[in-house]
Amino acid sequence: MTAPDPTGNNRGTRARRDRAARSPWRQPLAIVGAVLVVLWVLVAVLAPLLAPQGPLDQVSPKLQPPSAQHLFGTDELGRDVLSRVIYGARISLPLAFALVALATVLGSVVGTVAGYFGGWVDGALMRLADMVFAFPGIILAMAVAAALGPQLRNAVLAVVVVSWPSYARLVRGLVLSARNAEYVTASRLLGSSALRTMFVDLRPNVAGPILVMSALDVGSAVLLLSGLSFLGLGAQPPTAEWGAMVAAGAENFDRWWVGLFPGLAILTVVLAFNFVGDMLRDALDPRTARAIRE
Repeated sequence: MTAPDPTGNNRGTRARRDRAARSPWRQPLAIVGAVLVVLWVLVAVLAPLLAPQGPLDQVSPKLQPPSAQHLFGTDELGRDVLSRVIYGARISLPLAFALVALATVLGSVVGTVAGYFGGWVDGALMRLADMVFAFPGIILAMAVAAALGPQLRNAVLAVVVVSWPSYARLVRGLVLSARNAEYVTASRLLGSSALRTMFVDLRPNVAGPILVMSALDVGSAVLLLSGLSFLGLGAQPPTAEWGAMVAAGAENFDRWWVGLFPGLAILTVVLAFNFVGDMLRDALDPRTARAIRE
């Protein structure tokens, strides 16, 4: 009977300690971001239970400063600002998730087809993406939203139009680097169709970076939607949407609470998803994973 190798046990213990020390969840900002995301999602889901008033209820004198009765004060129509901020989460967050999902699907399909087939298909699709990249994102979104009409739905479509080329570029590069890999060649030799190869065999190589980019883009989507609403091209009164509320605060600049609290809501959401995106990048980056294994 052989004696246990204490050196091997020490190496295993040291490896586990290093793995725990390098875990993305040991990063304070990652924890803060995850907690903020969970809290805002709960606020959106439980808005009718958390809000002291309805978002459109004119129950108090207008432009009252924060007090025990109205923690965030009231707006220019006597509506409770806290209630409108809470209900605003039910608009901004679901729409941001929806438009990021649409941009991800559209951009991933375009990028996969362009990278896999190459040639004139790649050239045509990438020139289309370049046409979108030729304009500043917010300017193009404003133009699309203005052409379609000042509605929240049209603002979402405008943000999707300016967002999908980034995913297409990313996925195209990943597919180009993986399409000649041995496992892809083996899949072709076994008779797999191009559709199966693109969306089954190549998918594991693009899923991680796309997930990271999507998490980062949720915050950007909230910011873009709020910007369009601030300019009057998104949510229209009396909708409780954060960008429109900040616009109302700009019109009542001496009443600081009208625009401050919805602005803080936008700030915390954007920061939270940026922190979560950074955490996902560290967790899914192959170099980080290799360092953890070592």
